[in-house]
Amino acid sequence: MVRSSAGAASVTREDIVDAAIRVIDRAGPRPSMEDIAREARITKPRLYRQFADKGDLFTEIAARMSRQAFSAAGADMTLLLQPPRVALRRIFSEYAAGILEHPNVFRYLGQAPVVQQSGAGVLQLDLGREAARRLEKLARSVAEAVPLETAGLDYLSRALIGSVVSMTDLWLSDSDTPSAEQTAEFVGQATELVWGLIDGFLRRQGIEADADTPIFTAFAEVGRSRSTDH
Repeated sequence: MVRSSAGAASVTREDIVDAAIRVIDRAGPRPSMEDIAREARITKPRLYRQFADKGDLFTEIAARMSRQAFSAAGADMTLLLQPPRVALRRIFSEYAAGILEHPNVFRYLGQAPVVQQSGAGVLQLDLGREAARRLEKLARSVAEAVPLETAGLDYLSRALIGSVVSMTDLWLSDSDTPSAEQTAEFVGQATELVWGLIDGFLRRQGIEADADTPIFTAFAEVGRSRSTDH
C-alpha cells in the first residue's frame, strides 16, 4: 500500500535513501526500485520524480555512507597527536563498527554499476572521492602549518582511501557477517598498510617517523634542523 498523493508529496530524497538502506539491510545488496518505493510507501513513478534513475539513487546512498564510514578518519588531529599505530587502530576500529551497522549497503555499493550520468567512473572512486577530498584538505592544512611539501598529497589521499575501500571489500567478502576475529584482522592489516603509505610519503621528504611516536615529534625535529641550517 502506498501513501496518498498528499502524503507522497512529503517524502523527500532523504526519506527514500533511508528506505533504500532499510531494504538493503534486510534483503541484501540487490534491491529493486519497486521494493524501495514500497518501503518508502510511495509509487514507483513518484520515486522516479525524486531520483532520475537507479544511478542517481546510488550516488545519494554512496554519499551518505561515505560521510558516515569515513567520518572517523578526518574529524580531528588524532593521527598527529597520538602515536600513528594507536591512532590508526582507533580510527579503523570505529570505521569497522560503522560498516557493520550496514554491511549489505557497502556490498551493494561495491556491486553497483558505473554511474553514467555523472561521468564519475567506477563505484570505488565514487564511494571514496568525497572522503579523499576531506582527507586531502586536512592533510594540506597540517602540511602548511608544519611546513611540509604538499606535492603529491592528492595522490596519497586517493591511495589511502582506495586501499581502505578495497580492504573493506575483502573483509566483507569473507562471510555475511564478519566474525570478531576477521574484524580484528581487518583492523590490524589496515592499520599497518595505511601507516606504510604515510611513512613512505614522509620518508620521500626526508622525514623519518616512528609508528609508536606522535608524528608531531618527527615534525618538530625537522623544524629544529631546518632552523639550524638557516
